[in-house]
Amino acid sequence: MFGLGFQEILVILVIIFLLFGVKKLPEIGKGLGETMREIGKIRDERKTGKEEEKGKENQRENLISEIKKEVEEIPGLKQAREIKEAADKVKIITKILK
Repeated sequence: MFGLGFQEILVILVIIFLLFGVKKLPEIGKGLGETMREIGKIRDERKTGKEEEKGKENQRENLISEIKKEVEEIPGLKQAREIKEAADKVKIITKILK
């Protein structure tokens, strides 16, 4: 527990007992318990938030890969790319010849 041994915890409890008295100890315990509960909730929310972000990222990647597959399946796309590459080569050659 945070690297504290039994003796250190006992000393801390005795100091708390002396500072706050017997009447305040239940209130302090209740407040500490609520605080620990809130910290746990925050930690769980952050954990689920990260998991949701990963899920959304996976969905985006899947959507992108599906779109890429569909684009590759467009008829004549390969020929259009070849024509574009040839046109680019012609442009380069004409720039050189000028």
